[in-house]
Amino acid sequence: MIFRAVEDADLIRQAARGSVEAYNLLVSRWEKRIYNYLLRIAGNREDALDLTQDVFLKAYQSLRKLDDPERFAPWLYRIAHNEAYSMFRKRRPESDVEDAEPAPVGAEVMVGGSSVFPIELTLAVNGALSRLSSDQREAVVLKIYQGFKFEEMAEILSCPVSTVKSRLYTALELLKAELAPIGARGAS
Repeated sequence: MIFRAVEDADLIRQAARGSVEAYNLLVSRWEKRIYNYLLRIAGNREDALDLTQDVFLKAYQSLRKLDDPERFAPWLYRIAHNEAYSMFRKRRPESDVEDAEPAPVGAEVMVGGSSVFPIELTLAVNGALSRLSSDQREAVVLKIYQGFKFEEMAEILSCPVSTVKSRLYTALELLKAELAPIGARGAS
């Protein structure tokens, strides 16, 4: 992981100096993670694919503005967050962003091309996630699915760490309460 971070930092510096090849390598390393994040936020594959392309185009255009290559991941996810919420606002300009967001659909935990969990559990988790507020859902996605630290999440979401923790812990309690019956009867 450390070696890869060093490689990413070098690629970021090269790309900032105009190396398209270095940027393409960065895209290939980060594209799947950004897509999965956007899929869980946007709720459908087509929007996630479109948003992913937009994110990497914006990142390429703004790469010279990134002061610290070590902050690339939170910076890139912040762009993804902004693009997703911009799409929500464009679709329903008179409504709140909260109301304009679709529930995540079809987002499964995948490893090696196959689902890690039985389909019943996957559907239950996706359903439970869709019932969270958008802020709570995004906190869960960033922490649980993307593995960010609280400080990085705060940077991505532009809010204090205490707010991030509150959203996450509240969401986890709601998920625990909603999913407890599934665990009690077994998912097999």
